[in-house]
Amino acid sequence: MEQIRNFSIIAHIDHGKSTLADRLIQQAGMVSERQFRDQLLDTMDIERERGITIKSQTISLPYKSKSGEVFELNLIDTPGHVDFSYEVSRALASCEGVLLLVDASQGVEAQTLANLYAAMEHDLTIIPVINKIDLPSADIEMAKEQIETELGLDSEHAVLCSAKEGLGIEDVFEAIVSRIPAPSGSPEKPLSALIFDAHYDSFRGIIVSCRIFDGRVRQGDVIRFMSNGATYRVEEVGVFRLTREPRSELRAGEVGYIISGVKTLSDTRVGDTITLDKNPISKPLPGFREVKPVVFSSIYPISSDDYPSLVDALEKYKLNDAALVYEKDSSVALGQGFRCGFLGLLHLEIVQERLEREFDQSIIMTVPSVQYRFTLTDGSVVVVDNPQYYPDPLRIKKSEEPFIKASIMIPERYMGAVMKLCMEKRGTNPRFSYPTPGRIEILFDMPLSEVVFDFYDKLKTITQGYGSFDYEMIDYREGELVKLDILVNGEKVDALSMLVHKERAREWGVQVCDRLKEEIPKHQFKIAIQGAVGGKIISRSTISPFRKDVTAKCYGGDISRKRKLLEKQKAGKKRMKMVGSVMIPQSAFVAVLKTKDE
Repeated sequence: MEQIRNFSIIAHIDHGKSTLADRLIQQAGMVSERQFRDQLLDTMDIERERGITIKSQTISLPYKSKSGEVFELNLIDTPGHVDFSYEVSRALASCEGVLLLVDASQGVEAQTLANLYAAMEHDLTIIPVINKIDLPSADIEMAKEQIETELGLDSEHAVLCSAKEGLGIEDVFEAIVSRIPAPSGSPEKPLSALIFDAHYDSFRGIIVSCRIFDGRVRQGDVIRFMSNGATYRVEEVGVFRLTREPRSELRAGEVGYIISGVKTLSDTRVGDTITLDKNPISKPLPGFREVKPVVFSSIYPISSDDYPSLVDALEKYKLNDAALVYEKDSSVALGQGFRCGFLGLLHLEIVQERLEREFDQSIIMTVPSVQYRFTLTDGSVVVVDNPQYYPDPLRIKKSEEPFIKASIMIPERYMGAVMKLCMEKRGTNPRFSYPTPGRIEILFDMPLSEVVFDFYDKLKTITQGYGSFDYEMIDYREGELVKLDILVNGEKVDALSMLVHKERAREWGVQVCDRLKEEIPKHQFKIAIQGAVGGKIISRSTISPFRKDVTAKCYGGDISRKRKLLEKQKAGKKRMKMVGSVMIPQSAFVAVLKTKDE
């Protein structure tokens, strides 16, 4: 165990986490020049295109130190986005130390701080690493000063490196070996192992990634998952190189995988504890919790004939993403579909993209919403995440919506624009801190429903990409919530309904009506698109009909002849409106989701 080091790399988005992991793998001689490609640990196309890590990966690196000792370094890679903060916390619980990356040109950002606090909660050894020192805009002294003032760490021992150019990688290895402690634990105690990730393999079933804290596990052992009591016989154990490498056993302190014939990913929960069935531990490892979705949206196939293939696609997708929650749903306008719960807006986008790419699904998603709480006059409390289940307004005594604490880090020059944006989004209780000269951290309490839509995109736009944003849920707060219905030709379109704050209802109504007016094609009769709250119409757009010039053949002559033809046409249009139905194209549902500026 003295020769094992378990560590993770944490950083703000785009600070070079995956690139540093690539260099460590190359330096350890795990991959030849021919096999190498950028973002080696990011296996999905979306991860490679967007430059983000979605699924955490693990790899064991052999390293021979300057003193000649051979170490086994287990790198547990973590996702970088705020949506996946629970997975990050479980990965950190499996380590003894972390490399905290700071970009030499951008300095400390919002998520750098959030990740630092997460690492401190687990009492980990923190090694600050200043990356991208090769950039012309790199300011190493500024980065060191921010590490001292904002993070409270000793910048004397910060490791300087450039992951892209491969500078200073040897120093990073030496820092890991000398400063991160060896794992503690005893191979003789009963088995306790923490699941920090799991993924589905179509040939072997579920492959569980775990860190062994005590005891040992071999092929043929019967293991038990402590959250649900399920027992399985171990088929194979091993460690992660670039491919899986079987071993005879996994012992205390090691990180590896267990294959035991588990068929559904929902049985293996991230954060759960594995123990031996015949010699179990008395209580599970701390920190396990059920992952709760915060953003909800409905998914429908574009053609109703594709519904069976969407069912199959979601079942297969769920094998690789246990955080997705879904149940059957139906809509008058869009037919059969599913109501899904997501960890956040990035998670929603990833699910949508992966369904379209990996499973060839053409889908429509309804407007994302959050969970609202309503207290009724009879004292009962209902939780609503779908506008269809909005209770009768006369029975509502109190309505509440979820609030978050938003932490926004920006250069000082953007303060006015960001304050205006936060106020528009109903932000309250602003607090400011100036971590270093020229940079400001703004804390706001904001309704989650305002943030899930387009807040992050707008923040990036007005700060020219320099703004960073992190949030955590705080509580539910009272607010006046109403259901905004959209009527097309006098009929409600249930898929376009949304729950909004009373102050924002008109603004939303106007925006949706204008969007639909652009998307719905002209018909032979006039179409009214209206936004309504209860029985009150609050916005309207009108699509004018196709017109045929029926008076073209009347040149000269009495005006009454023309009027007679126009009256006849008007009566025809009126009759057509009574029986005609409006075809709403699929693009109209997508257009409503887009923001005003796009």
